Amino acid sequence: MTSDQVRARVLAEWRGLPEVPFTRHAAKAVGGLVSKWMAELGLDERLREEEITKAWAEIVGPFVAKHSTPHKLDKGVLTVRVLQPTVHYELDRVFKPKLLAKLKARFGAATIRELKFRLG
Repeated sequence: MTSDQVRARVLAEWRGLPEVPFTRHAAKAVGGLVSKWMAELGLDERLREEEITKAWAEIVGPFVAKHSTPHKLDKGVLTVRVLQPTVHYELDRVFKPKLLAKLKARFGAATIRELKFRLG
């Protein structure tokens, strides 16, 4: 007889009622449920946007971060607003493959598939 069975038997005799054994492994991790609810509510992309915005300066460096900011993540396409046309040109034509590779490495290829730059 296990200790749980002995405990249930002693409590049942003491109380005069049958004791239902306590199931110890009924708890579930909250993280999985929160992720599921976020996805159901459509908030998972919004959460990813916030993570990307916080990490933007670290990924692109201080100069580029000063002149650009992530604006929107929609179905794997990250839109970045750029303040100056010359910075826009450099990001779009020269640094886009490198930045996209860094973003995919950090956040996953499923999260960010494409990178678009917009003036504004």
